[in-house]
Amino acid sequence: MSDEDKTLWGIHAGRLGEADSLFLKKNVIAIGWHEMGDITSIGGDRDALKARIAETYPKAKPGAIPGTAGQLFRFINEMKSGDLVIYPSKIDRRIHVGEITGEYRFDPSLGDDSPNLRPVAWRGEYPRTRFSQGALYEIGSALPLFQVKNYADEFLAALAGETPSSADGDEETAAIVAEEIEATTRDYVLKRLAREAKGYPLEHFIAHLLEAMGYKTRVTPVGTDAGIDIIAHRDDLGFEPPIIKVQVKSSEGSVGDPIVSALYGKVDDGEFGLLVTLGTFTNQAKSFARNKSNLRLIDGDELVDLIFEYYEFFDSKYKGLLPLKQVYVPEPIASSEGDS
Repeated sequence: MSDEDKTLWGIHAGRLGEADSLFLKKNVIAIGWHEMGDITSIGGDRDALKARIAETYPKAKPGAIPGTAGQLFRFINEMKSGDLVIYPSKIDRRIHVGEITGEYRFDPSLGDDSPNLRPVAWRGEYPRTRFSQGALYEIGSALPLFQVKNYADEFLAALAGETPSSADGDEETAAIVAEEIEATTRDYVLKRLAREAKGYPLEHFIAHLLEAMGYKTRVTPVGTDAGIDIIAHRDDLGFEPPIIKVQVKSSEGSVGDPIVSALYGKVDDGEFGLLVTLGTFTNQAKSFARNKSNLRLIDGDELVDLIFEYYEFFDSKYKGLLPLKQVYVPEPIASSEGDS
């Protein structure tokens, strides 16, 4: 059978590449879940496999069990001798391509954490720069085990000694990847705040954000705020204008005109009103605020923008709530005017 007719798999070796030496020095690929023990007897019984996972990991979320079962099932039953496998090493930063040469076996003697094994003959290793950004993105899957389909031809070309046309579409693909990374991060921030800082803790978080922006803040006690959660001001005593009355909504839904109007009714002359939500505002609410020079609405999307802008000024408590790391991603290069 030619390489073009073979199934192409991708596999990772732990978050930090812990199994790198096992893969490359012992000529195997492996996956974990070592607490399961030898599952050879389960064979192709998916239900029995799920039951074994639930028994072994009683704290596992029910929704996670099918995914774990799917990974193990593919490794044991769907992979076969002759299939090709791609291993992107995090240690040497090279792409290793091999051929599976035997059946599944359980062997904890080679690696206690990854005892589910298949033998592999490594056929080639290549620098990451040889492949397109799209191909690298595909083998960067978050799953430990996955099929490579969209860019399989590039890896097959490398095995055949051909040079893939890796530059084609790289800038466009890189820009798409960058957009996806940003969108995923924005979703993560809002979901994290909704889960970990719902209600009163979110008021303290918004107060801390305002402090990072240069304001002094006072969070009103629970039950006595009368619709005002935070008072923000520039001076230490809170006497000098502008005085900002802030209401915080941890709901992920839409905030309507009645809530916005109620806040504005508590704003006196010379004061400002600020309503912050993890969700959105209805068109009526935005229309009401549009003509009020001393009323400001911040929805979840704009809140994330402010968090990104002032994150470096957060203290360790709130950086722990939102653990983020600055990364550089490709930016599309605008073509010069007149380019064909």
